[in-house]
Amino acid sequence: MQGEINRSILTIRGIGEKRAGLLSKLGIDSVDALLRFYPRDYLDFTVITPIADLMPSNRYCIRARIVGNVKTENLYKKNVARSTFTVKDHSGQATVILYHSRNVPFFFKANTDYIIYGVAEGSMFEPVFSSPIIQPASAPSLQPVYRLTQGITSKEISRLVLSAFEKGIEPDPIPESVLKSFKLCSLEYSLKNIHLPESHTALAEAKRRLVFEELFTLQAAFSSLKARVKKESTVPVYKDYSDEFFSLLPFSPTSAQERVTKECIKDMLKGVPLNRLIQGDVGSGKTAVAAALCHTLYKNGYQSAVMAPTEILAEQHFATFNSFFKGTGIKCGLLTGSLTAANKRRVYEQLSSGEIDLCIGTHALISDGVEFKNLGLVITDEQHRFGVAQRARLTSKGNLPHRLVMSATPIPRTLALIIYGDLDISIIDEYPKNRQVIESYCVPPSYRPRYFNFLKKHIEEGRQAYIVCPLVEDNDSELVSAEEYYNNIKTGEFKNYTVGLLHGKMKAQEKEAIMNSFKCGDIQLLVCTTVIEVGIDVPNATVMVIENAERFGMSALHQLRGRIGRGQYKSTCIFVSENTKNERLVTMCQTSDGFKIADKDLKMRGPGDFMGRRQHGLPELKIADLSNDMLLLHEASKAANELINNDPLLEKAENRLIKEQITRLIKDSDN
Repeated sequence: MQGEINRSILTIRGIGEKRAGLLSKLGIDSVDALLRFYPRDYLDFTVITPIADLMPSNRYCIRARIVGNVKTENLYKKNVARSTFTVKDHSGQATVILYHSRNVPFFFKANTDYIIYGVAEGSMFEPVFSSPIIQPASAPSLQPVYRLTQGITSKEISRLVLSAFEKGIEPDPIPESVLKSFKLCSLEYSLKNIHLPESHTALAEAKRRLVFEELFTLQAAFSSLKARVKKESTVPVYKDYSDEFFSLLPFSPTSAQERVTKECIKDMLKGVPLNRLIQGDVGSGKTAVAAALCHTLYKNGYQSAVMAPTEILAEQHFATFNSFFKGTGIKCGLLTGSLTAANKRRVYEQLSSGEIDLCIGTHALISDGVEFKNLGLVITDEQHRFGVAQRARLTSKGNLPHRLVMSATPIPRTLALIIYGDLDISIIDEYPKNRQVIESYCVPPSYRPRYFNFLKKHIEEGRQAYIVCPLVEDNDSELVSAEEYYNNIKTGEFKNYTVGLLHGKMKAQEKEAIMNSFKCGDIQLLVCTTVIEVGIDVPNATVMVIENAERFGMSALHQLRGRIGRGQYKSTCIFVSENTKNERLVTMCQTSDGFKIADKDLKMRGPGDFMGRRQHGLPELKIADLSNDMLLLHEASKAANELINNDPLLEKAENRLIKEQITRLIKDSDN
């Protein structure tokens, strides 16, 4: 406890209660948190350009001397003054204009060299720097720029970091053997050079070590979690019945479906709990694989549970699994929040008695009243939509049941190592033979009469269509909401057709009624929001129009597009945007491969959406950038696996500190 007090942010020279409050907004509440608050960028004063080589409108760094007199005049604006002066180097001269408070006298000295950093304006013969950054010539060549909050500057944070170093740094958590093996610098050297780099080389070395540490800790935590479940299973599986299941289907499985199914059952036959992620693009057939596993568990005497994020998806799965298991004796149950209390009690009784062999449901599955007789397999679908604690509660309904998670959100394999680092990974990389290729186009809103006619043509041929809008209510003047759009077209262009509306703010019964009408063909055109992103399978729907497509992420666009092309008919997706050259939309039109789209998405905007704590229960990365640090990720993964293999419980003295970090990381992720 005493150590925690000594590391309080208030012990740093220059920090009082007020400044501590500002720092807390940046997540800084201790000496170590301040030292680990890494710069987001650097001002680089290392490349000096002669004044004679300056070109207008470009940013430069010059080293020049103030010559002649400084002209200072008060402006009409209250308390603002402008100082103008000339600077000169060996090649020429330039004019500098500074705006400052009248109360602050001009303090730069004549006949003194300074570093001046800013945009050269004026002409190439008479360059002018307006409000540049001016530093003494002796100032550090690389100066940190920090993420800020109102009331504090980067210079203040730099000064406080220097004061924090006076308190000493925390012990290095990376074992000495790992530091030597991967040629990593010390923690002290890396922290000093990440905040105040001696050179570009020192900065690169410091960053490499800190990125490695971040990824190494994360990977070691996952390796530790994986090691925990690699023990004898309490759900023994003695025989693989997947071939029997696939023979019952009216279609032949793809080789990828068979391979992934065998990978999962092979894990179970080893006597250790299955702990695997199945990644498959939209329409790749993950549900059939899940059904094959549930069938094998049933034949071995166990129940299974499938948890979906929405009632629509749960109901879709319930219908699909029932069709798969027709004639097998497997009884499926459905448990969702909208069931009546009496129906819920009936399902509870059938689960606890073992009458239900497979229960499909939503978060209702993890309710306190739910008890299984002998739960052997837990499956979470679209698992990124569940928190760590929610998945853990479902698993706790059994005694170390096998665990399978499924995701149709394409994630580059290297990134999946981070997000799902505690799981083995299987990828379904093949489509069923009847899966249609979807043609995609990007058009401006002015094409609306043309794509409306295109929709009418397909509807009149007996097909159905979606129009997706980004909003539910009219709360954005730039966009037309789903409700307004629906009201306009059902009384206008599509008054002779049956039009439906579906959005997330509807009650569950309303959604179900609309979806049933659409599935049955009673609704020809469905105006909707992203509520259809998962869980709606209407093979007769062949056209999708996505309005304001630039407002959607690439993953969401890919998931939405996957709602069509699910039957025997040719399908078309139309992205509507004022900017038809939008890079994301161009990519969507060029490929329907979800993993290629994910790779492009990662390169364009980094791993933010993939790594968000809200989605995955994982900490955000402070310094690692998975767009550029994949090589270090592999090195960190190798080091972490070796660490856990050599010391599974991290009992060795040199591993004590990394064990403490891992314990904190897992605890934070579970909260």
